Amino acid sequence: MPSDELSTYYCDLLDSSYDCVDRIVLNAHFALCYSAGGFRFWWRRLHNGSDTELDDAHLMRMAGHFSRRVRGWPKTNGVPVIDCGSEDKHEIAAQYLKNNSGVRGVFLILVGRAVARVWTVKRSHSGQIQNLEAKLRYVNHYSFHILDPDWGHLTIKISGHPPFGAQIMLNGHEYVACQARKEQIRFTKEGNCFTIISAPADLARVADTLSEAPTVGRLRQVCERWIYTACLSFALDLKDQQSSGFRYQYSVYQVEYSRNLTFHLGGQMEQVFQGLIDRTRARLNVKMLRTIFGFKTRPYRHRKNKSPRLEVVVETPNYSLTIFKLHFGLLTLKAYTKGERVLRFEAIVHNTKELGCGRLLDRFPQIVVRLRQILEQFLDHLHCMDASFISDESLDQLPTPSRVGKTSVGGIDLNKPRTRAVLSATLTLACSPDGFTAGQLADRVRSTSATLPPNYDARRAAYDLKKLRAKELVSKLPHSRRYSVPSHSARTIAALVILREKVLRPSWPASANPKSAASPTTGLPSMNTTKPSAATCLPSCRISESQPRATIFCRYRFCKRLMPP
Repeated sequence: MPSDELSTYYCDLLDSSYDCVDRIVLNAHFALCYSAGGFRFWWRRLHNGSDTELDDAHLMRMAGHFSRRVRGWPKTNGVPVIDCGSEDKHEIAAQYLKNNSGVRGVFLILVGRAVARVWTVKRSHSGQIQNLEAKLRYVNHYSFHILDPDWGHLTIKISGHPPFGAQIMLNGHEYVACQARKEQIRFTKEGNCFTIISAPADLARVADTLSEAPTVGRLRQVCERWIYTACLSFALDLKDQQSSGFRYQYSVYQVEYSRNLTFHLGGQMEQVFQGLIDRTRARLNVKMLRTIFGFKTRPYRHRKNKSPRLEVVVETPNYSLTIFKLHFGLLTLKAYTKGERVLRFEAIVHNTKELGCGRLLDRFPQIVVRLRQILEQFLDHLHCMDASFISDESLDQLPTPSRVGKTSVGGIDLNKPRTRAVLSATLTLACSPDGFTAGQLADRVRSTSATLPPNYDARRAAYDLKKLRAKELVSKLPHSRRYSVPSHSARTIAALVILREKVLRPSWPASANPKSAASPTTGLPSMNTTKPSAATCLPSCRISESQPRATIFCRYRFCKRLMPP
């Protein structure tokens, strides 16, 4: 069972859960050809030490030779080649795979245009090379869709111009499905998700292998199994590859990591997820949700005779799909439902340089560990904002002065609009994986509050952050100028925001004009239907002896402090 607070809180409603590395995108490049001197050296090795044919015409001739061979080989082997524009290439391949089961190896080639590095050569009148320059241009890219026995459906997209840069796109769920079939684990897989599993613990164990160090060797093995013989061989045959020393190096470009919670009942999952969105989207400043409506409602009762099947179900979603997203630069945190009973949370890095832990393929386990930490931090903060709480002691200490190091700072007064705006903006930045700076907080305060003056800058935000640090609501990251909100502090800040905006503020108009809150008279004469009470009623603030009087007093005093003058 996952260790985050949200999954632990709803563990009684869950059948099972598993973590899985989802989408993996690797970059493949021949590093020698990415500098002018290195490209010229490789060209000489390819042409027996001569560079007399190194010009734009011969480079275009090599690209044309690649294109002709790519289009000629499929005709003799029954593999379709489709020229694509703005269409979704993965959807085209998935539909072809659905209609043509039983294919192996390269089963489809899609051609589209994308930006790639292209070398241009400038020679003098005497034929001497004056300049060798790399430019970014739109050229044809060839996407080889392959069905691998270990990784399932994978795609290799390669440029048609030297240095033949490539991308390898794999899916962790496809790998887990292939390994589960080998271990005779029965499952039903709808799209990119396991919805019914016969042995959840065994499947979770298989999925966890993608986070281990041996995955690096498996990734390199599957890349080299196909990229040289099925893709690059159309431009350079195996003899030319060996003579010129053309070998790809691999780096990790994009990774998705998901946590999948399978509920007992689909109706309970829908109720939990929709309630979670309604209670947290305003605090996280999520302005837009995307909902795809289905034609079925999720059941609130157990379905009988629902056994897992050893097959992949690719179909239009039957149930409504709501997608909840948060963007932090090149990182995305996402939550959405899959199938009938699965709630999925994802951490996506669109460029692994954002994580700061290296991009080489050997760093893949560290990248996965960092994504798992980001996802668990997101789930902890999400639960703390949903189930917020503040103690009476914290309420009493808020307005009192404090110290940060040797500096004395004032207390936190929620009657001030600036304080309320800073707390709300801090809450929206709480899920940021790498924290936030004072400048980012100032930008968020100006964008979310219309009452503050436009001169609220990073200097004023730094002072407000110092006051929050004195109350342990914000912590400063070591050796940096960035700040983070611990999960317990997010719970306290959310409680403060809710208490003032949702509980106290709606009651102020009635307290300011008691006559408007009095019961209306009907004009009918009153009648005594009961005997007078023997004892005088207690005041409303003294509810019963079962409730602590100190708690009631502190809350009454805090509400009195928040009342407008």
